[in-house]
Parts: sequence; C-alpha cells; structure tokens
Amino acid sequence: MPAPALLLFALMIQATPSEPITVVGNAWAPFISPMGEPFRSRAAGDDTLARWFAQADSNADGALIEAEMEGDAARFFATLDLDSDQQILPPELVSYEWQTAPDVQVNARWRVPRGEGPSARKAGRQSGYDPQGLQGAARYALLNIPQPVAAADSDLDRSVTADEFRRAAAHRFALLDTNKDRRLDLAELRSQLPPARKDQRRAKKDEPDKRIGTVVKVTD
Repeated sequence: MPAPALLLFALMIQATPSEPITVVGNAWAPFISPMGEPFRSRAAGDDTLARWFAQADSNADGALIEAEMEGDAARFFATLDLDSDQQILPPELVSYEWQTAPDVQVNARWRVPRGEGPSARKAGRQSGYDPQGLQGAARYALLNIPQPVAAADSDLDRSVTADEFRRAAAHRFALLDTNKDRRLDLAELRSQLPPARKDQRRAKKDEPDKRIGTVVKVTD
C-alpha cells in the first residue's frame, strides 16, 4: 500500500470512535451558534436564534458581551469533551459531526424550518450539496464557518483545546460586533443570518459571501 494511503488509513482508525455512530439530528433546520451548537425548533415558528441568545446572555440584560460568549463556549466545550481531558480529539469531532450536529457535514441535505412540509421539498428547498453555495454549518449560522468546532484548532494539530475554543469565541464575538460597541443584541445578530433557502441563488464564480466571517472560495 502506498505511503499516502497508509497514512490516510491510520488517520481513519484514529478518528473512529470505539462505539458505533448513530446520526440523531432532526429533519428540520437548526440554528447553529457561533461555536457550533445546534438549536432545533420545538414548534413551527420557534425562534432558535433568540433561544441561544437567551442562554448565552447570562445576566439577562438583552446584550451579549465577550465574557458571556466565552462562558457559553466553555459550557458547550464541556459537552463535546467526552473524556474531560480539556481537548477535543478526532473521535470527539466525529461524534460532534454525526451525533450532535450532522447538519455540518458537507454533503448533508438542506433542512427547512419546522412546519414546512412536502411542498417545500418539492420546490427544491431540501436539495443536497451545492459546490457554489454555503457549506455545512454556514447554511444555518451567523458566520460562514462550515465546521465551527474544528475551525477552532488554530495550530492545526488535530486537537481543539479549551484555550483555543475560548480564543475562537472571542475572535468570533469581534466578527459579529459589526458596530464595534463590544455588545451584541438580537437585531445586530439577525442581520447577519444567511438568507432564507427560498432566496438562495447559484453564486457566480468567485463571488464572495457578503456576510462577515471566514470566506469560502470555490475554485474549479
């Protein structure tokens, strides 16, 4: 077996959890928080962005500050760190992508809001992978980051530490703070959501995503 193939095989073994993986994501569209946590609707019209905001707004004053964003990130990190060793390793990333938020997978189908039935699917709103469109979590999130958990691995060593996750939260807070007042309110965040699926159109080659964040450039 060629050396590259052996390396790929070894990485696959390392990233494979000891227990079978079962996809548990629901069929309707989630809101995916800046750090990658999915919030799924409990009923048609449920405001999942507002639910995440209320959770992160620990003092309930109607605004998020950087410390609150970091605190919410630390809470979510603890749920992803299955062995509590203060790092998220490849098997835990696999668990995140298959069990917690399968919506971030590149080839995952588009989800529609809860309450939109077969007519939406027949209209093509639950289509699959679009190489010219938003990818992974970016379809349901405030920032154009297809895999928000793995993207926190700043030194690219295939391990996301608690400190890297905290620093990623601070950086993403700064990206979302468009008016630079060091506070985030719901109106400021709503303006950064991706457009509804029905308004999506095929982007022209090299057309940038107008939302702030990490731009995904599509090349041939």
